[in-house]
Amino acid sequence: MAIYPHHVGICVTDLEKSLRFWCDGMGFETTMVPPVGGEWSDSLEVGGEVDFTAHFIKRDGFEFELLYYRTPGTHGAPSMSRNQVGFTHFAVYVDDMDAEIARLVECGGTVIEKTRTKMGEGEESVELVFIADPDGVRVELMKAGE
Repeated sequence: MAIYPHHVGICVTDLEKSLRFWCDGMGFETTMVPPVGGEWSDSLEVGGEVDFTAHFIKRDGFEFELLYYRTPGTHGAPSMSRNQVGFTHFAVYVDDMDAEIARLVECGGTVIEKTRTKMGEGEESVELVFIADPDGVRVELMKAGE
């Protein structure tokens, strides 16, 4: 059996704000915005009338599909703790923690201050902090020790 990962979907409430965070802030690039319509209603497990945009973004071989629903609107909330069932976060390494935090905040992200952590010493250390995208989806920034 062959399985090849393709993408992870994220439902967003404001496509422009999400594109600013994920593309301008995180460095992803648009790869495809396929024509979609109501025929996808059942496969999306939404049912009824559906008017949405599927916006694919990619960086370094990793791809997200940003799903923006005009009809019906969005509902629910993203994971606010790492022990909540389902997708809890996306993790990336950074070279300069403070510079990346500043850039992501400028692009609509929110620092979750209580998550700032440093473990270990010297080259074996790791510093991390979680940032929320405009809809609250968590991104873990990790910086390896020096």
